[in-house]
Amino acid sequence: MKLYEYKAKELLKKHGIPVPDGFVVSSPDGVKQLPGPVMVKAQVLIGGRGKAGGIKPANTVEEARKAASAILGLNIRGYVTKQVLLERRLEVAKELYLGITIDRSRRGLLLMASASGGMDIESVPEDKILMLSMDPLIGYQGFVGRRVSGFLKLGKEQGAQVADIVKRLYALMISEDAELAEINPLVITKDGKVVAGDAKVTIDSDALFRHKEYEGLEEDLTPLEAKAKELDIAFVQLDGNIGVIANGAGLTMATLDSLNMFGGRAGVFLDLGGTDDPEKVKSAMLLMEEADPKVILLNIFGGITKCDTVAKGVLEAIEMRPTSAPIVARIKGVNEELGRDMLKEAGMIPASGLSEAAEKASKESLR
Repeated sequence: MKLYEYKAKELLKKHGIPVPDGFVVSSPDGVKQLPGPVMVKAQVLIGGRGKAGGIKPANTVEEARKAASAILGLNIRGYVTKQVLLERRLEVAKELYLGITIDRSRRGLLLMASASGGMDIESVPEDKILMLSMDPLIGYQGFVGRRVSGFLKLGKEQGAQVADIVKRLYALMISEDAELAEINPLVITKDGKVVAGDAKVTIDSDALFRHKEYEGLEEDLTPLEAKAKELDIAFVQLDGNIGVIANGAGLTMATLDSLNMFGGRAGVFLDLGGTDDPEKVKSAMLLMEEADPKVILLNIFGGITKCDTVAKGVLEAIEMRPTSAPIVARIKGVNEELGRDMLKEAGMIPASGLSEAAEKASKESLR
């Protein structure tokens, strides 16, 4: 479960990590007074808020209300803003990055730190990122904080503050059953204080039974994702223009990787799982058509799911609601010849393998 920024900062504050003063409102009328000059920030579970107009400065109550009015209801890449966080504006001297996540390959935790804060960690050169594996059986050790401070080339005072924050962020990861705890940027202010400027925390959904405080917490889903949840369909909207339908999480992720290799970008991915119900396939296809991708890539490996079952559901959906998007179909497994013939007769673009299917879908998406 991803937490909104304000919820993530509540957790940081609970564990003694400094955060700016602030409060959350769901309407402009909720702005009564300010803790000083503020930033008004959309509360959505997706990046790119600033570029989309979801973060605005304000110096007075009137300016804050005006900013809140402009941001509330704003659609940011499919997510509608229902709340805004107003928090004291920081006087930034330097921005750092600090994060801890699960390292499944080492069966432990991975701590990451960089002096290049304020940008996506994926775009930072590897030699600019400190990566430390941490064994949860051993727990936090003091040298970790000192290593981070040294890598970031901080002075004694700021180094001590950062080391303390590293220790507290580790405690948050363990006690809150988090999969990710990230502070970006971790701000060094002009008066020498170290404060969490932004925060992302993801709680392990399988551990929610230990955290009753999250019961009833609304998930920030797009309208189509909410509809998919009601239909018990795994459905995620991204920022590309290719709709991916596959069965099984591994095959779905491999399909996304293959598209990237050929320059394609997924806009939606939909995991059919192991269903053998034509009605569920039909519902999934109708949902995909509502997302309006430029091209649809159907990648099915039929084991429990029979290929002709999938083909039947797809054809029924198209008959019910025709789509203008070309459909590239790669289908293998039980009854594959029957399923392939059914789809081919309907005018879909056949592909014999995953690479061929990804290449064809990518080319179609770039036309």
